[in-house]
Amino acid sequence: MMDKLTAAVEAVLFAAGESVPLARLSLILGAEEDEISRTVAYLADLYESEKRGMRILRLDDKVQMCSAPEHAAVISACLEQRKPPMLSQSALETLAVVAYFQPVTRAYIEQVRGVDSSYSVSVLTERGLIEECGRLDAPGRPAIFRTTDVFLRTMGVSRLSELPVLPEVSGGEGLEKLQSAIDKLTKPQQAEQNDADEPSEKPREEG
Repeated sequence: MMDKLTAAVEAVLFAAGESVPLARLSLILGAEEDEISRTVAYLADLYESEKRGMRILRLDDKVQMCSAPEHAAVISACLEQRKPPMLSQSALETLAVVAYFQPVTRAYIEQVRGVDSSYSVSVLTERGLIEECGRLDAPGRPAIFRTTDVFLRTMGVSRLSELPVLPEVSGGEGLEKLQSAIDKLTKPQQAEQNDADEPSEKPREEG
């Protein structure tokens, strides 16, 4: 039987519909952050062991309630959700650069990839996988980008440190060394990937 704190955490996560910082749960519920963390872990184990239709995700210093992945097809059919098109190889490369070197500017992404990446940055931002997190103190004040909680959920990790280790990148070998990491990072998507699902990108951005 759930105690009062566990029930309160469950209620907040259900009502929030998005990730909630552990620090905020601690402040609002009047419990130490470690106790909140243990409560979240208990709920996660409970949902998993009882095969419930919900799951609890840890996203770095945040936590979120979501539906169990095995019910995705039923939920999609019931809510008539159209599956979003898969990302193209160029978008995946751009995402990998942001993930491993964040925060980064678009100019930095293009320096690593060697091609114009404006379209891919736009697509990833629209999908909620990356977000603008500030401006560089330099001429033109270019935007700085980082990955989001949506990225962590999509990749099935709780924090960036769980991503596959990336070899040291230097000189013109950047993309070659990124390739193995990209393959690991996007393995679930590779089998279904079809560039035709995404509109054609600028001629210069070929991946």
